[in-house]
Amino acid sequence: MFRGRFEHTIDAKGRLNVPARVREVLHDRYSLALMVTNGFDGCLDCYPLSEWAVLEETASRLPQHNKEVKSYQRFYLSAAIECPLDGQGRILLPPSLRSYAELEKDVVVVCTGKKIELWSRERWGAELGDIKGSGSEICAAIAALEQLHR
Repeated sequence: MFRGRFEHTIDAKGRLNVPARVREVLHDRYSLALMVTNGFDGCLDCYPLSEWAVLEETASRLPQHNKEVKSYQRFYLSAAIECPLDGQGRILLPPSLRSYAELEKDVVVVCTGKKIELWSRERWGAELGDIKGSGSEICAAIAALEQLHR
C-alpha cells in the first residue's frame, strides 16, 4: 500500500522524481513502472501495472453500450500511458498528461492506498480546502458506506 504525501518538482524535460517510499513499494510488490492517466478531479492517477490490469478487467465486464461506461473508457482508460522508472527513480510524464493536470513545476504526490495521485500545488491546495470544509459530511458518508459493507 502506498502511504504519505510528498512535495516534488518536475524538471524541464517533464521528469518527476518518484518518492523513495513509493519506489520501495513498487520494488517490493510490483514492477518499476506506473500507468498514468487523467484523474476525474484534475489530477493524474497513477497505478502499478498489475493494479491497472485489475481495473481494466473490471471495466471490460461493464455494459459496453452504456453511455457512462463509454465516457469512462474514453476519458480515463484511453488516456493511460505506461511510465517506467528510469535509473534515477524518475518517471517521464507525457506533455498531454502534464497539460491536463496543469503540472508545470511544483507537484504534490498523494498516496491513497493502491493508487497515487499527482496534483499541481495550486489545485491540491484548493482540493484540501474543500476537504477541510466538508469534514462532517465526509465522515457521515464514510459511516454510511461502512454500514452497507457489513
